[in-house]
Parts: sequence; structure tokens; C-alpha cells
Amino acid sequence: MAMVSLIRRQMKNHPALIPLFIFIGGGATMSALYLARLALRNPDVSWDRKNNPEPWNKLGPTDQYKFFAVNTDYSKLKKNEPRTSTETCPSLSWQLDVEGRWTLPSGM
Repeated sequence: MAMVSLIRRQMKNHPALIPLFIFIGGGATMSALYLARLALRNPDVSWDRKNNPEPWNKLGPTDQYKFFAVNTDYSKLKKNEPRTSTETCPSLSWQLDVEGRWTLPSGM
């Protein structure tokens, strides 16, 4: 309560500080709201590791989780087909398996 009375006294004695308090308060409020949005809506954050350990896997191709997307229409996106055969990396002779992991061929 002492802080609130100090702020009121400062605003009465120095009215030029009122815009400063408004913008500082607005900026603090907006940053707190954005931090709350990131914590609650971002698929990289997992609050329930036991029942939902990988929430990013449940996202569909049309789910928009970015705050601001430039020139991206999420309603027209399609999900990629799963890999059916192995791809090779010619410079290292590693192979990319169906699950997306790089492995050495069995002969090496």
C-alpha cells in the first residue's frame, strides 16, 4: 500500500510523470500477457508430462500457434506424407530411416 500512495503522491506533485506511468504500466501488462500466452498456448511447453509428454505431435497442419504469421495461410497447408524408403547422405554414408533418425548402415 505504501507504494501505491507514493505513486499517487508523485503524480499529484509531478503531472508530467502520468504518461510515463501509463506507458510503463501498459508495457508491463502486455509483456505479462504475452508470457502467459507463450506458457499456455505454445506447443513446445508441456505442463502435463505424464499424460501428454509430446504436445507438438498433436498439432495438425492447419493449426496456427505462432503469434504473428506473415504471408502464411494455415488453412491451405497439407501434412507431409510419411517416408516409405530410406534416403542416404552421400558424403557420410549415413542413412535416414523411416522414423527420421540418422543411422549408420549395418555393414559399417
